[in-house]
Amino acid sequence: MRNLPPLSAVRVFESAARHENFTRAAAELGMTQAAVSYQIKLLEGRLGTSLFNRRKGRLALSETGRRIAPLASDAFDTLDRAFRMARAE
Repeated sequence: MRNLPPLSAVRVFESAARHENFTRAAAELGMTQAAVSYQIKLLEGRLGTSLFNRRKGRLALSETGRRIAPLASDAFDTLDRAFRMARAE
């Protein structure tokens, strides 16, 4: 059995990591900036570490965030390909 965090929170993280901006991630995902922030906090709580450094209105990926962001993006790319193949059949 896999021990994954909620995929909705991972999806939010992936977008926020790409943009390094919660507001842009919110616009992309059709949610509020507060909802993005909440999902990131939930994910950070589940992982027990910060994924972003927040300083004076600036957002940057933490070391952990930098390590896992490309892997999360790759995972969503794989899922996208899988479901595109299923729709093509």
